[in-house]
Amino acid sequence: MKIKRLLIVAITATILPQLSIAGSLENLERERALTVMEMIDGKLSAEERWQRLSAAKRRLADLERIVLNDKKLRSKTSNLVKRSFQSFELTFLAHASVENQSSIQGHWFDQVGMSTDDLMSTRVSK
Repeated sequence: MKIKRLLIVAITATILPQLSIAGSLENLERERALTVMEMIDGKLSAEERWQRLSAAKRRLADLERIVLNDKKLRSKTSNLVKRSFQSFELTFLAHASVENQSSIQGHWFDQVGMSTDDLMSTRVSK
């Protein structure tokens, strides 16, 4: 009985920490999602949005470099990894916007097929 309980504790102690660790790509995806939320947040003033997106651009660039240099991702064949590298323009938003010489917001809106006219013609509803 004691051996069985000890074995369960040992297995749990080795498996659970691995399940809760986010990889570099997951961290990038989370940060990118937060950045997009700030881009479209109607409650922010233009100055607040500019400040937040400036900081987010630096964080995204750092996380993108980490993902691009992550050797563990080369051996993974998960759908997340495949999809992320197939949609480079959206996954690596900071680098792609610099390559296209546009802002992060402008680049993201272009990639998802939205224009200023589309945004101006929308209405807010609850």
